[in-house]
Amino acid sequence: MRVVLWMLGALLSLSLMAVGARELSGEINTFQTLFIRSVIGLLIISLVIARSGGPRLFATLRPGIHIVRNLFHFGGQYGWFVGIGLLPLAQVFALEFTVPFWVALIAALLLGERLTGRKILAVAMGVAGVLVILKPGVEILELASLIVLASAVSFSFAYVATKSLAATENPLTVLFYMCLVQMPVSLLLALPHWQLPTEPLIWLWLLIVGVTALSAHFCITHAMTCADAGIVVTLDFLRLPLIGVVGIVFYSESFDMALLLGASLMLFGNLINVYRPAYQRNMLATMHKGEDGIENR
Repeated sequence: MRVVLWMLGALLSLSLMAVGARELSGEINTFQTLFIRSVIGLLIISLVIARSGGPRLFATLRPGIHIVRNLFHFGGQYGWFVGIGLLPLAQVFALEFTVPFWVALIAALLLGERLTGRKILAVAMGVAGVLVILKPGVEILELASLIVLASAVSFSFAYVATKSLAATENPLTVLFYMCLVQMPVSLLLALPHWQLPTEPLIWLWLLIVGVTALSAHFCITHAMTCADAGIVVTLDFLRLPLIGVVGIVFYSESFDMALLLGASLMLFGNLINVYRPAYQRNMLATMHKGEDGIENR
């Protein structure tokens, strides 16, 4: 039950962030949106760290990895926000489901992780899902779709870096440096187009984007601690029909059945990738318990 509640929080956060990005599109420069999002996030995460872990969580011995991670994450965020303003919301979310497949390939290349038959099958299903959604040869590929795909690849590099950081860094530290690194980068790119918002509604949407960017990560992280990754992946798939309904009701967008078919292929690919037999799950649980005992001592 707890995993359902955490994933409900994640789905609502991601959907609200997408609506916020759509409402801000054309009203304020995307780089400025990302800068204000980083400022809001930095304030919130700094307060959380100050109350929970103190100064030690502000420190890192791996600043280089944080910088590389967040440059890729920033590129992914920019592409995602641009795509939200140009494409149907459901299509952006569907193409975002390719991230786990890119992660598998990048981790194999950069971290030396073994590319098993299961992972290869998952990647193949992911590619098939993209082809179903984009229909190359039937329709001209939209630049916006390619931007969102490039965004997914950028997110994947960021996730691989996060996986490396997870061995030594607290999640709160990772979030702190995400905001700290991306804030000056976005400010530098926003300055040529700077325009201070005057309408209260724009500031409201900026606040929503800043808060939901953190709450989505927070909820998904807690969901992962409550259930197997396969359950989380399956529940995460529900954001596609949810955002599809939002697009239909609020923006009069059509919902192409090819989106659902392509995303379903990606879902099954993700499930194949994260599935573990019962004996492997028990072995991993035992290992985690042992690690907890060492850490507590």
